[in-house]
Amino acid sequence: MTKTSKISGFYKLSPADRLKSVSEFSGLTTEEVSDISTTGALDIDAADRMVENVIGVMEVPMGVAVNFLVNGKDYLIPMATEEPSVIAAASNSAKMARDAGGFTTSNTGPVMIGQIQAVGIADPHGARMTILENKDEIIKQANEVDPILVKFGGGAKDVEVRVVESPGGPMVVTHLIVDCRDAMGANAVNTMAEAVAPYIEKITGGRVYLRIISNFADKRLVRAKAVFNKDAVGGESVVDGIIAAYNFAASDPYRASTHNKGIMNGVSAAVLATGNDTRAIEAGAHSFASRSGVYSPLTRYEKNKDGDLVATIEMPMAVGLVGGATKTNPIARAAVKILGVKTATEMGEVFAALGLAQNFAAMRALATEGIQRGHMGLHSRNVAIQAGATGDLVDKIASIMVGEKKVRADRAKELLEELQKN
Repeated sequence: MTKTSKISGFYKLSPADRLKSVSEFSGLTTEEVSDISTTGALDIDAADRMVENVIGVMEVPMGVAVNFLVNGKDYLIPMATEEPSVIAAASNSAKMARDAGGFTTSNTGPVMIGQIQAVGIADPHGARMTILENKDEIIKQANEVDPILVKFGGGAKDVEVRVVESPGGPMVVTHLIVDCRDAMGANAVNTMAEAVAPYIEKITGGRVYLRIISNFADKRLVRAKAVFNKDAVGGESVVDGIIAAYNFAASDPYRASTHNKGIMNGVSAAVLATGNDTRAIEAGAHSFASRSGVYSPLTRYEKNKDGDLVATIEMPMAVGLVGGATKTNPIARAAVKILGVKTATEMGEVFAALGLAQNFAAMRALATEGIQRGHMGLHSRNVAIQAGATGDLVDKIASIMVGEKKVRADRAKELLEELQKN
């Protein structure tokens, strides 16, 4: 029989029956089926309600970054990531930052943008003025659909309008400015945009198509700063090396991409651990990095008059404490409790400090021993495990490979065979 991925009514099946169907299609072993179907705190029924066509739960290691002092308050930051060295690096950076008082942060508030796209308007600039003249009515209609958000001090606060040139002609794009409070905001903003679309069509004579939140959250920025004592980081020559590495990223988008990836190693891991939307945060970060027309670093590094390193970061951070997996996933709920934040804005500021710490760790490694030494030291354990090592053999094989500078799967297998014989 010819295999086909066209499975009628697949979504109607139970997770177990879906997995059985997938197993037959893919030739999974009994052990592989068991691995997929075994769940922990997030049981299969809860997972089945969260997303579609569920067959199991994919586990990711969750660790905790320590030593973080942000605005005078101590934090433990849960991080879900598969990449070795990330959590250790962030913790070490935070420890060094404590020497000068830790991290200080600020923010622009939990404000998101909902976009309403109107087309087919003969006088787009005139329509822009008409929309602005009716701003109060638009805000009123938007807030009527979410009185709870308004009750807590949030809701639609302002209206901005842009005329955007496109291959299909000019578009009149209305921005609904919404204070989302402790929510990420997608559901609230999208609902408000839907609600005001008919009124915008009425007053402009145009046709509205898209009505959706923007993940370029440039009105929901968080900032963090830390001073790293030159002696703590390895001397003024290391400070100069970090600044030289930053100058490279500031001048070259090829380098800036990897530079910012180092930031997101930390941020995305904390966002995932707390059940927030990693894709939204990453899209916003990279959009913000490109706002000048050239892709640039999200962090900056300078040397103060004492020769110490001053590190800063500014980036969008649309995270929330209510709704979504933050409440549905019990691990995410526990992670938020570990983090100990009281508002979504506080969460965003702590994540900014984490991103800065993560980036500093990478920059310091590049300016001193190189990125591979520390990273490969931890990666070697994964290679040993993949080769079949267990127990004490994992550390023994990892140590030998690092010493030889041969962290490879084939070498791990050779060492495993040799050690098992002995």
